[in-house]
Amino acid sequence: MKSPLHTRFFNLFGPHGILIILLLTGLTVLSLSRLGLIAWQWDRVTSATDLWLIISQGIRADLIIMGMLLAPLALLGPILATRLAWPVWRVLVLVWGVIAITLLVFMEAATPAFILQYDLRPNRLFIEYLKYPREVFATLWGDFRLPLLLGILITLLAGWAIARLMKNWLKTYRSTWPLWKLWLTWPIVAVLLVVMVRSSVGHRPANPAIFALTPDPLVNSLIINSTWSVYFALYNMKHEDRSAEVYGTLSDDEIMEQLDKLYPWLQPDGDQPFPTLNYRQATHSREKPLNLVIILEESMGATFVGSLGGETPVTPELERLKELGWWFEQLYSTGTRSVRGIEATVSGFLPTRARSVVKLSLSQQNFFTIAELLGMQGYTTEFIYGGESHFDNMASFFIGNGFQSVIDQRDYDNPTFVGSWGVSDEDLFEKTHQRLSETQQRDEAYFGLVFTSSNHSPYEFPDDRIELHNPEKQTYPNAVKYADYALGEFIDRARQSDYWQNTLFLVIADHDLKVFGDSLVPIERFQIPGLILGADIEPKRITSVTSQIDMPTTLLSLLGIDAETPMIGRDMTLESEQQSPGRALMQFADYFALLQGQEVTILRPDQSALHGVYDPAVRELQLTGEATASDTREALAHALMPSWLYRQQRYDMPRKPLVLTAENRDSKDLDKQGADHG
Repeated sequence: MKSPLHTRFFNLFGPHGILIILLLTGLTVLSLSRLGLIAWQWDRVTSATDLWLIISQGIRADLIIMGMLLAPLALLGPILATRLAWPVWRVLVLVWGVIAITLLVFMEAATPAFILQYDLRPNRLFIEYLKYPREVFATLWGDFRLPLLLGILITLLAGWAIARLMKNWLKTYRSTWPLWKLWLTWPIVAVLLVVMVRSSVGHRPANPAIFALTPDPLVNSLIINSTWSVYFALYNMKHEDRSAEVYGTLSDDEIMEQLDKLYPWLQPDGDQPFPTLNYRQATHSREKPLNLVIILEESMGATFVGSLGGETPVTPELERLKELGWWFEQLYSTGTRSVRGIEATVSGFLPTRARSVVKLSLSQQNFFTIAELLGMQGYTTEFIYGGESHFDNMASFFIGNGFQSVIDQRDYDNPTFVGSWGVSDEDLFEKTHQRLSETQQRDEAYFGLVFTSSNHSPYEFPDDRIELHNPEKQTYPNAVKYADYALGEFIDRARQSDYWQNTLFLVIADHDLKVFGDSLVPIERFQIPGLILGADIEPKRITSVTSQIDMPTTLLSLLGIDAETPMIGRDMTLESEQQSPGRALMQFADYFALLQGQEVTILRPDQSALHGVYDPAVRELQLTGEATASDTREALAHALMPSWLYRQQRYDMPRKPLVLTAENRDSKDLDKQGADHG
């Protein structure tokens, strides 16, 4: 009578048999998940590539992560898979196998909800937001309740099933091989694992960039698996000070040489401690300092602004207000997260492939912001937020770099509405009005960065404020419409206040809500509204392509402040800049795009750069082939420069005494400032 098949299998492959079973189980889980995702995104997959390519390359990517997960067992096999240590080996195999397969299932179960939000498989954002469980859970429960519950159920069932199967397999799993046979076959297993993990005969092992085989980022992410995607993001976070070098390399002098061609106000000097430091004279003259208020609107992209081509026009107040000031018709965000909008708008810092400098350790002090500069000019400077300011490390970055105080959710007495992300925008603007009125009475110059949060999932806002755009209240079009309503109410109130003629306002979005699409870089989803109004600003349309990094330099010029700063942004008060084609910089996942007029250069990790043409009229990008060497070097200089300056802590200005004028600042606020300011 023949032995059962699984018994003969284990007799044939010995201790390595369980590794083969785990490998096949993992490949089955990942392949089934990929097939389900392909079916879900069938139109985008079939328009971007053929089915065989995504399946075959997907198996290759799955072999990489399975090789990594099996490597610990394979390395310990020659020591523990012996008759003497067999009980220990069986327990280790059971525990490790259940954890590994359950992890794969969990990551794949989490993938659909992540794709709905970010149009990509889980990546570094999946890791970063684990720091904020309350806010993240509120978002998941509000917007993705069914996927969340299904994901938990699938993961629990998978964990139970694989545990049962592993126990059944291990019942017939015996130490049948002599030690010499185990050691003789071990090198073969080791070589196979190395081949699986490297998945390349080149100098470098395979990485997710190798699987970027189509012009659609989502389809590229479907080729790999979510566990490897997140692991690679973790790996890159440890090396992010040099993260841009995957695009190519230039020397420091070559970077400055390229930038000097595009930004004539730069004066490269090898001995300069701050390489981009430059002096620019304001185009406006002021007898008395103006207040400055930057209103950073959460996720209010051009998608929601009809006059900018938005398909969901729910910003009637913004459309009305644009007739009062400078309206930017081709303004683009630098990234897809709030911290990108923050770093660009208050620091003029270019985007990088790494995390924002708001979060990174070397930029928590002695990193330039306009708050630092304005503080030296005698301004009271503060950050006003409706939620918890520790989110995204904002409070630490602001207090360390020139903001004299931070107002967050704890500082609101009896707010009218509190949601998962803090008080409502109405409460936020009420606080802003109070602060402007108080400083006006004290005759102090004031700078406030005001960051809204009502338009954030799960989209909670007060009742009976707006006529709902969608029947279901808690949807993003309704939340945007409420945010627009609150903005309009505030500006109308400000126009009736004493501080209006003495205050310059910038209303700008941090990014669009859902930045996705089948373009390698969905440029149309980077377009955002921007409006400068207040004081003596006259209505104007600015059609030149403009970036968020151009806003702080423009504001300083309108404020009448002659300044030496490290910012390379353009001064859009200059007629020559308003008439120019302009340029914008965008970081999207692993891709960096430089838009100059309608010409686009896209840098890709470990691959040649691409050239494209963006038509703003139809909001479409057409790729035309590889970029020229000249265009590639220009884009590469923009991508490498910020990482270089961050790494060497050279994005600042010479230290000067900080002028403190706010009467209501206490010693606790003073203690929070960096000692280098003194």
